Amino acid sequence: MFLARVTGSVVATQKAQSMTGHKLLVVEPLRVDPQDRAKLTGTGRSFVAVDALGAGMHQMVLIVQGSSARLMPATEKLPIDTAIIGIVDTVQVADKTVFDASKESA
Repeated sequence: MFLARVTGSVVATQKAQSMTGHKLLVVEPLRVDPQDRAKLTGTGRSFVAVDALGAGMHQMVLIVQGSSARLMPATEKLPIDTAIIGIVDTVQVADKTVFDASKESA
């Protein structure tokens, strides 16, 4: 399981029939910044993830990859490798809050 930020969306009019109606979002995994452990930083990699929860642009989410992405009822029969399984409210690292959705600007 990974923390990630939603950075974009994907529209594909031609796709496997089982994927019709599923929202696709571009996500960038995050990690604790090694220079400043009080913040999160992007990894520089991006993935396309199926979103069954209704995440939006710039939101922080939890993603899973591999066979775990197909363990939710909404994704169990889909040909996918990455899925959004949670929308993050807060993240704490070493007793410090490094992310709080209620304090993020829209």
